[in-house]
Amino acid sequence: MDINRNAPAIASVEAYVEAPLSVVWAVHTDLRVWPEWNSDVASITFSGPLSPGTQFRWKAGGVPITSTLQKVDPERQIGWTGRTPLGIHAVHTWTFEPEGEGTRVRTEESFDGFLVRILAGPMRRMLAASLDRGVAALKREAERRAREGAAPRVSAIMRRFGR
Repeated sequence: MDINRNAPAIASVEAYVEAPLSVVWAVHTDLRVWPEWNSDVASITFSGPLSPGTQFRWKAGGVPITSTLQKVDPERQIGWTGRTPLGIHAVHTWTFEPEGEGTRVRTEESFDGFLVRILAGPMRRMLAASLDRGVAALKREAERRAREGAAPRVSAIMRRFGR
């Protein structure tokens, strides 16, 4: 799946996350708890399977969005399209690759629509800032969960060796 490369507003962000791919994927694809770790997401309603065609409704940046999953390739890529009442049409992809002990995360999003065309510069800046915050939030949460998951194993090993 790819974003709309001809859209007037496009942004992408890439980051290295110090957590295994399985943890990063689990955090990102548990949509129901996005508001717990991503302050940009105020609410979300998701009740279907994590598969293409499933819709979810959420509110981000104060704007209600209706999205439809378009691609779900476990531990590789997830992507959706979305529409807002303001006439913004979004295409958003997330790609995940194992890298060393962690995960390389890349997200890209395109915005199109009348409002985006007349306010392209501000919309590009807003989109880029939103993706920066989203990737940073995912990184924090996945790394936190990876640390918490590792701590009990380390403690058990230390106890086994009498330390």
